[in-house]
Amino acid sequence: MNEWPEGFNGARGERPERYGRGSASAEPEGARSMPHVQRGGVPPRQRGRYGVPQQQGPGYDDGYGGQGGSYAPGYDSGYNTGQVYGHQGGGPGGPGGGPYGSDPYGPGGRAAAPRRPANWGRRIKYGVLTLVVVVLGVSIGTYFWADSKLHKDVDLSKVIDRPDGGAGTNYLIVGSDSRKGMTKEQEKQLHTGGAEGQRTDSMMILHEGAGGPTLISLPRDSDITLPSFQGAESGKTYPANPNTHMKLNAAYATDGPTLLVRTIEAKTGLRIDHYVEIGFSGFANVVDAIGGVDMNLPQGFKDKYSGADFKAGEQTLNGQQALAYVRTRHAFATSDLQREKNQQKFLSALASQTATPSTILNPFRLYPALGAGLDTLTVDKDMSPYALAKMFFAMKDVTGGDGVSMTMPISGSSGGNLLWDQAKVKELVNQLNNGDKVTVTDN
Repeated sequence: MNEWPEGFNGARGERPERYGRGSASAEPEGARSMPHVQRGGVPPRQRGRYGVPQQQGPGYDDGYGGQGGSYAPGYDSGYNTGQVYGHQGGGPGGPGGGPYGSDPYGPGGRAAAPRRPANWGRRIKYGVLTLVVVVLGVSIGTYFWADSKLHKDVDLSKVIDRPDGGAGTNYLIVGSDSRKGMTKEQEKQLHTGGAEGQRTDSMMILHEGAGGPTLISLPRDSDITLPSFQGAESGKTYPANPNTHMKLNAAYATDGPTLLVRTIEAKTGLRIDHYVEIGFSGFANVVDAIGGVDMNLPQGFKDKYSGADFKAGEQTLNGQQALAYVRTRHAFATSDLQREKNQQKFLSALASQTATPSTILNPFRLYPALGAGLDTLTVDKDMSPYALAKMFFAMKDVTGGDGVSMTMPISGSSGGNLLWDQAKVKELVNQLNNGDKVTVTDN
């Protein structure tokens, strides 16, 4: 009986050249044509990526024991891939190396995903973003912490008959002899004495504007008469007293900061925007918190009243020494005027040495310095840490040569009081209000 399929041409046992040679041949058997298998109506298999046939949908019977093109695990029919038997690359241990030779496909014919290179640009971007968020968070937290420590006790709205504001911002900076919070031992150590109440040891106007910063010392012995004013506590309005002459620091002693501001505004015509006051202990604590202030003294001097005992030359002043330096007046022939110059010189050096990266970027120096200063500062109700920082850096610029440091021009004295040169004072105020660079000089 002829078992060969119908249509076979040739003698028994012979096959056309187009068929495979059989498994006995040294060459691999090729894909065989199976005309007796009928696949009518079945669309040709679609090739996927890289020539791998896509799996047919459910219900497809390929005639070889599988539904939907799914064969038994490990079975390779050799009829659907169009490839010779085995994997290219020689199989396990073949020329390609690895369990599948050079075949890029793993079990099941799926390509192994290549390892993505590190995206350094994205990592850097996220790192910078994280750093910005942290810096912003710390800055905002520091701002509100500093704002909460300010003693906003001065209400400038109680100052009456105020002059119009000009260009820039004017700060009245006052150093008082307040001994608030000090022990008897500290009063003795700092040579402050134990007087009750408080007075102004120093007064300065710092102008910050387009013409550059200007620091103007107001001698406490300046001659004044009290203008009309509203009592800070009583609210009562008091008339002017033009016939009674007194020293400028007496205005503070009479009715505190608001009367001092009212008196300066009436005498100069310059509107004071902010008020800043620091006491003895706060001043000394700030100096100690930053590790002292370097000064170059042109001459040595002693003063038993302030406790000053200095030699000429470069030296670092601690808190106690710094306080003695800015308070000394009995060691100089010009008394109050020389003390004003010393105060300006020291405050400018303090600002210059504090506003450095080694302090600002070092939390172990920055926060103790801020805490020591803010705890003893008394400011007006509208003062903010931002305005305070602007004042601080404006004072630093004065030291750097970008501003003017001077004393209110003096024309003479009367009864121990210093008289201002009113013509120069008027010109000075006009330059400040107009935002011009100050050209007026003191004596």
